[in-house]
Amino acid sequence: MMVIMPRRSRLALVAGIAAASLIPGAVAAEAPVGPASAHEPRERSVATRSPSSAPANTSPGDAPTVPTVRLAFAGDVHFEGAYSDVPSNPDATLGPMSDVLRDADLAMVNLESAVTLRGAPTRKELEDPSNRYWFRTGPAALDLLHRSGVDVVSVANNHGADFGPTGLSDTILAAENGEVAVVGVGRHDRQAFAPYRVKVKGTDIAVHAADASPRESADAIWAAAPGTGPGIASARGPGAATLTAAVRESAETDDLVVVYLHWGEEYSVCPTATQQSLARMLGTAGADIVVGTHTHMPLGAGLQGSTYVSYGLGNFYWYNGRRSETGVLRLSVRGGEVVSDEWLPGRFLPEGGDPIPLTDSARSSAVTAWQNLRGCTDLAPGPGTGAATTGESGAADQRAAPDGAEERLPDFASSIDHIDPSVRLGMRSHDPETCPVSLADLRHVVVTHVGFDGRARRGELVVHADVASDVVDVFAALYADRFPIERMLLVDEYGGDDDRSMAANNTSGYNCRRVAGQSHWSDHAYGRAIDINPVQNPYVVGADVQPPAAVPFVDVDRSAHAPAQPGVIRDGDVVRRAFDRIGWEWGGLFSDPDYQHFSAPGRP
Repeated sequence: MMVIMPRRSRLALVAGIAAASLIPGAVAAEAPVGPASAHEPRERSVATRSPSSAPANTSPGDAPTVPTVRLAFAGDVHFEGAYSDVPSNPDATLGPMSDVLRDADLAMVNLESAVTLRGAPTRKELEDPSNRYWFRTGPAALDLLHRSGVDVVSVANNHGADFGPTGLSDTILAAENGEVAVVGVGRHDRQAFAPYRVKVKGTDIAVHAADASPRESADAIWAAAPGTGPGIASARGPGAATLTAAVRESAETDDLVVVYLHWGEEYSVCPTATQQSLARMLGTAGADIVVGTHTHMPLGAGLQGSTYVSYGLGNFYWYNGRRSETGVLRLSVRGGEVVSDEWLPGRFLPEGGDPIPLTDSARSSAVTAWQNLRGCTDLAPGPGTGAATTGESGAADQRAAPDGAEERLPDFASSIDHIDPSVRLGMRSHDPETCPVSLADLRHVVVTHVGFDGRARRGELVVHADVASDVVDVFAALYADRFPIERMLLVDEYGGDDDRSMAANNTSGYNCRRVAGQSHWSDHAYGRAIDINPVQNPYVVGADVQPPAAVPFVDVDRSAHAPAQPGVIRDGDVVRRAFDRIGWEWGGLFSDPDYQHFSAPGRP
């Protein structure tokens, strides 16, 4: 067991910081860890942190150069009205200010839309009837954001669920398959509140997102909570405590914690008391940067203690230019702390669309006006203009480096918890009257894994308590070797239906089910079996192949000297070695080969 020490002495002052439950996402595609239950305390947390190495140009005995990481934040984006067809243009971007986003090491915006072309407008019975809007765009919008230099996008806002459960489901699928990381939404509350995690120039960064704008509908999809199913992360009411707990966990293990909020009062140039209170709460929990948007205009920014806060970024790509002021907030971070802030102003034409960057005296005037907005914020001035140059980091934008993908993977992280209320309410396929093990004997395991897109993602599965630690060791080995896993969700996301889970190429563990066509319990019903990438590793009984999409992989060469194929398990590879080390059996050696299947010998 590894003891996790606070990343900074200031965090040692924060009362009640729990041991960290880590992980990506990529929605990321799989996602959140909620706080541990007070009645079922965290049993064991593991966080493997790689020792940082000195830059290649550092001589022995020299103090290592701390690289500067540049972050760029812009505000609300959507594609409505005259711009609804823009994402279908394969060359379209967010316009000339995209260059600022591309130059950053990490850039983020808020997508003010459901990512769907289906569904019906959801009820907005809590909103003023004269102020009800429904926005949506197709998955191509994520491609446009990617071309524009955006790395992370929040959909946690008052339009992310505009087209109901169907639209929200499409948004989640688009997030799982898109080129940018999507935060603030998920298949359940744990995923919605989970951060996107990435390593940039040796700095481990966690990015959270949540909606704190006035609620427009009582539908549960607008405020993900335990047992409510898919939804958006909300920082209203009890959601504020959930977000704060998630930030605390990230602060224990990540060098830099960012929170992007949808908050404030529309058209107000000053933050509300609620915004200021939430910013203080998140800063106390360990957030280093808190930024947000929603008011359609820029608001003040600066330091709240050691936390950098920006109360409003304004619109950034909009269907009208009635509020013409906009810009990009660029922050330079060194050693996990903001060392420089810079407002790069732009202006909309009356018809909206993409903003035009300001230059010369117009730029100077806009920067001064932005600085003056701090007057009603109770924030101290930021650390000052003077952003990092490529010379400070020793290299140009590392995203373009040949080994950039490797640099951007965060360290492996994991947690092992009792089955808390959020997980328990989602495990509808578990029947305590008939299933052979109780929930008390099971553990919720969260690990980082590499997706087929090469990005670090957060996965979760349930296994028996007596194998949980060994399972973490296996996935640590797979992560270190970059063995790709498409997705890792609880089988309950597919209604406990093994066929549906396999068809989705889902890696899973516990499933209270019988062996297909037989009366005795499967090893999965004891939490002592795991299926990995079922499409690349099918179950074959004669001419029957499960899942059907796995047919092309039936005759793949799985011998020790066969060439490696993404996601395919073969003799002697990292998957076989890792499970061999903990004494588990491979179904690929069965008379009816089950290449996806690994199980522990014996049963409790």
